[in-house]
Amino acid sequence: MATYEEIYGKRVKDFDSDPTLESSYEGQVWYNSGSGTLKSVVSFDSWVSSTPYTTGRRSFGSAGSQTANLIFGGAAAPGAQNATEEYNGSGWANGGAFGSAGYGVRGMGTQTAALSAGLFPPGGFNSATFKYDGSTWTSAGALPANRATMGTAGTQTAGLAFGGSGGPAFVNTVNSTYEYDGSSWTAGNNLGTARTYLAGFGIQTAAAGCGGYTGNPGATTNSAATEEYDGTNWTSSGNMTVSLQRNSSSGTQTAGLSFGGSPTPTIAPTNCQKYDGSTWANSPATLGTANFTGGGSPSGTQTAALNTEGGSSPYGATVEEFNQSINTITAAAWASGGALNTARNGMGTSGTQTAGLAAGGNTGPSKLNNSEEYNGTSWTEGNNLNTARGELAAAGNSPQTASLVFGGTTSSTPDNPGITNASEEYDGTSWTSGNNMNYSARNLGGFGIQTSAVAAGGLGPPTYLATTGEYDGTNWTAGTSLPSGLQDNQGMTGASQTAGLLAGGEGTPGAATDATLEYDGTNWTTGGVLATALYGNGAAGIQTAALSFGGNSDKTATEGYDGTAWSTRPSLATGRNRVGGLGTNTAALAVGGLLTSPGTVLTNTEEFTGETETVTAKTLTTS
Repeated sequence: MATYEEIYGKRVKDFDSDPTLESSYEGQVWYNSGSGTLKSVVSFDSWVSSTPYTTGRRSFGSAGSQTANLIFGGAAAPGAQNATEEYNGSGWANGGAFGSAGYGVRGMGTQTAALSAGLFPPGGFNSATFKYDGSTWTSAGALPANRATMGTAGTQTAGLAFGGSGGPAFVNTVNSTYEYDGSSWTAGNNLGTARTYLAGFGIQTAAAGCGGYTGNPGATTNSAATEEYDGTNWTSSGNMTVSLQRNSSSGTQTAGLSFGGSPTPTIAPTNCQKYDGSTWANSPATLGTANFTGGGSPSGTQTAALNTEGGSSPYGATVEEFNQSINTITAAAWASGGALNTARNGMGTSGTQTAGLAAGGNTGPSKLNNSEEYNGTSWTEGNNLNTARGELAAAGNSPQTASLVFGGTTSSTPDNPGITNASEEYDGTSWTSGNNMNYSARNLGGFGIQTSAVAAGGLGPPTYLATTGEYDGTNWTAGTSLPSGLQDNQGMTGASQTAGLLAGGEGTPGAATDATLEYDGTNWTTGGVLATALYGNGAAGIQTAALSFGGNSDKTATEGYDGTAWSTRPSLATGRNRVGGLGTNTAALAVGGLLTSPGTVLTNTEEFTGETETVTAKTLTTS
């Protein structure tokens, strides 16, 4: 009998505890003598929640892969949509408006080269199709007939659309097939069975269609049938494990994936099925949220797919990633941390998630001089600032033991704002006065470290300021003014004086901006815009990998910046204004803040953890 080593080229090793695991352990078997178990690293299926998309809807089009996805069109209150959203593997950003508001649309191709087919805009079924270049939708020509809710496969230059409804009111199911060559659509041979709301995957010359229904919506006959297309003809293949309609898909003709759908018009399953080119089998992984008429990943794979929720009103917007992997994937999320000892907003914050610092701030009308240190679990009192003040700023990327705060207001009387230009340095034990800033301001922003910091903007009544100040560890000097000027109460973060980021802010009372500005030590330049205009937001990270969270009107929204564009991230549990922010884009803290209504100052701390992947060992048994 052949041994394990002879078959796999690896010996069964003996350890007294599990080794530190990484990808090279896939397929390796070892004996853990400490626990008396035989173990290995094997791949397994899982669905993991990701950041929801922005506008909940149903019956929309999708294109792209798990990490570069696209959704467009659809139906949501108050009606047909033309919104496009793009996914980067972490969050969502707005794309160019789809060519026509409508639903029943399907897609194929990639995020930067997508193609739509089928459309039900206001007024009835339509033959229009559109193509996307990563920013703009343009006409791709008309289908030979009006269609909606088709199955699709292929690419922008070699597309395939089949089945669907020809009207009226989704009653007339059809079996027609249309091929796209990059400029026009032509008819191909028909499906064996007319059906609508079916799923498709693969390429134009090697595609598959599965599921769907063959009657009208009030008396449907759901299908489990699968048909394969070779570029000329459709042939029958193995049936799905359950008859359903409105399912989503990913993969190729020989390695396909179907997920979601509805076995009746109103009941959505969590079922996920795999196809090997002839046979379907249920995956042990199921969707966390049952849904139908959602989106998939047309250019994705059987082992890495994306599900975007559809369904009926209220329209959901959940997103889940499918992986067949040796890794356990934990989705990005905010979680509760230890509460501040003193409620505050408008404070100076710096440090890391496990070694943070909060100094000064407002608690009601009073200004604080106390500081608190965070150890990753709880806050403890540190020594006091020399000057009690609120609405101050800090060099946010400074470590807990070498921080810097500056500016703010020392007065709780509105007509005597007591705006200051004082700066103070912290050594981990005591605060000492530094040289004064080159200007006085409150509600200003700051970034950098104790020896290389920047202050910008703020309010010096009655004027909103465009001033910039630079600190070298000893002196403040004037830097280049903000190009737009008139910004205060903004989120700012950055690693040093030469690489900072300003996000949002207030230009006139109550007027929020979605602007982003980047600083290189000499010039401010415009960056990508936030999805939502805001001020009073917290920020964390560096110029090319940042987070913005919270803001005016008690916002919960979180956005991530990659150095070019902002996209959504999981939301805060508690929305808040004038929130403190510190840490990195994958390990951040949101500290304190203000609930604008009813005017409550918070002690809440929330910890943000980015998506993680961990190689996981499985215990082998004889069963």
